[in-house]
Amino acid sequence: MADIGVAIAGASGRMGRMLIEAALGAEGITLAAAFDRPGTAFIGRDAGEMAGVVTGVVIVDDARAAIAAADCVIDFTRPEGTLEHLALARELGKAMVIGTTGFDAGGKAEIARAAESVPVVFAPNMAVGVNAVFKLLEVAARILSEGYDIEVIEAHHRFKVDAPSGTALRMGEVLAHELGRDLDTCAIYGREGYTGERKAETIGFATIRGGDVVGDHTALFAGIGERIEITHKSGSRMPYALGSLRAARFLQGRGSGLFDMQDVLGLR
Repeated sequence: MADIGVAIAGASGRMGRMLIEAALGAEGITLAAAFDRPGTAFIGRDAGEMAGVVTGVVIVDDARAAIAAADCVIDFTRPEGTLEHLALARELGKAMVIGTTGFDAGGKAEIARAAESVPVVFAPNMAVGVNAVFKLLEVAARILSEGYDIEVIEAHHRFKVDAPSGTALRMGEVLAHELGRDLDTCAIYGREGYTGERKAETIGFATIRGGDVVGDHTALFAGIGERIEITHKSGSRMPYALGSLRAARFLQGRGSGLFDMQDVLGLR
């Protein structure tokens, strides 16, 4: 089977650089293009420069040309930019892996519409370990469905712009689904002042921002006399990059459809 040519969006950003590094060493993957916003300092420079590698692929500011040169776009940018790239991928008939978080309901609906025409993997976290945690939470929620208060705690670096993180929200969605609850009505995103006693049916979220924390997520089940914690800690962005490339390989040969990492990993 031929290699999959990938185009990396946001190529000069922290995640973009990690994706490029991962793509250069991945089996079955070719770095076909790298692009970023006009005016970005690294436009016109080799995509592997920051990793000390000469790739022959130059970072460009022409998203259309970059996407046209690839089989699959990998995007971890911002919702507004990702949706623009998605529209181009749909027009050009290209697959897309979306790791961007912070979409509103309209943005998620737009992704679903695009997936009717092209194949898309859309997941709040591409790391294989995190997706294993999602599966573990399904089991834990069924076992600990009575007598345990559930809280989701997440920590990220000071530059993250959305809260709670997409991964934390997905953890909440998994837990709520298994417990037969609606996260929109049972989630508590902040506590301050006189809050009264905790309601048993709620799922709480706590957010920490600081330093260079890549990403820590914990689901806490607090019972009487015991606590169970299921935690994932990221030491670097490489797990997200490697999972994204796995998703790109999963999409090869598919005509359309909306998938997530549970599909990629065969965990349905």
